[in-house]
Amino acid sequence: MGYLAGAAPDPVPSIEDAVFWDHCARHDLRCQKCTGCGTLRFPPAPACHRCAAMTATWEKLPERAELFSFTIVHHPASEAFAKSVPYNIAIVAFPEAGGIRMVSNVVDADELRIGMPLTLVWETAGNGQPLPRFSAAV
Repeated sequence: MGYLAGAAPDPVPSIEDAVFWDHCARHDLRCQKCTGCGTLRFPPAPACHRCAAMTATWEKLPERAELFSFTIVHHPASEAFAKSVPYNIAIVAFPEAGGIRMVSNVVDADELRIGMPLTLVWETAGNGQPLPRFSAAV
């Protein structure tokens, strides 16, 4: 089973997630932490979903995660993904970080199962931007 190796579009940072991508450029995976109530949040947002505070710091996420959910795509959404089918789209959870979840891919795994331990790995997009991916933890 594949994943979106080299087929995914290059990330285009928005105002909300530019800092996230800046950290990724240094192979440093982070999420926002509300300065008002301490809630961790991902994806990046201008305000906290719990207390509406408009300020946050950036906390390092652990390199260990687990597979929360996944799907295997057999019919590409566009021609850009045609060479990659079948590929997985994974929701990765960070139990040590309040259950923060991130959409990514699991690389180098023949089988996926909910709850499987994962570890962070980095790939490079066509524009040179490092992308957080995950592999089965040993």
